[in-house]
Amino acid sequence: MTVQEIADEIDKHAIKGIFIKNPVNADSDLWLGNIERLEKTGVPVAAIHRGCNHHPCWYMAHQVRLRRPDIPMLLDPSHMSGKASAVPQLITKIASLGLDGAMIEVHYKPEEALSDSVQQITPTFLRDNLDVILSQSSLTSEICPADEMKELNWLRAEIDELDDNLWETIANRMNVSKRIGEWKKAHGVSPLQPERYQQIVEQRTEWAAHNGLEHGFVVQLLNAIHEQSLRMQE
Repeated sequence: MTVQEIADEIDKHAIKGIFIKNPVNADSDLWLGNIERLEKTGVPVAAIHRGCNHHPCWYMAHQVRLRRPDIPMLLDPSHMSGKASAVPQLITKIASLGLDGAMIEVHYKPEEALSDSVQQITPTFLRDNLDVILSQSSLTSEICPADEMKELNWLRAEIDELDDNLWETIANRMNVSKRIGEWKKAHGVSPLQPERYQQIVEQRTEWAAHNGLEHGFVVQLLNAIHEQSLRMQE
């Protein structure tokens, strides 16, 4: 069923409010379009940010928040993380980003849940963690009002997500370097291949020049990655 078909059905029923989650792909325009389509029904609409395939996608949510600050936005830490252990840390984002609440999957016996068992928490776990989170949020608001910090916190959330992706990519690259080293040893090839590395430097610095990155910074970063890669191949 399309969003428009849902909107058409809403007109036929006495619905008090609508919660609409973000699309699975990081598309703020699509999310806003769906929200606006449902708003035409006259029923109050609230957004639920669930992330994208267990990634936060903070940039998408930030853009929606900036363009429609009048729309309540709730966090879905259960689907965002895909694991119960990550839910408490994500709940802290509600206060720091100025969100309006949360939709959390809770089950008295998560292991017996019919679906999504790994991301559900128990009522006791929720109670105990909420007490800690609420006390931390209260202390933070006294030190620096949330209204003054929330834009910076949004930007920091974006940076944190980018850093997570960056380090994951570097770790994956090193794993491939290790496999390359194993192949080179088996075939009697030296770890250091100057021509290959020069080719990489030329390609990456050319790309960097078109994307506003300083040449010296890119070369320094490539050298550090290359040196670690060689150590992985020894």
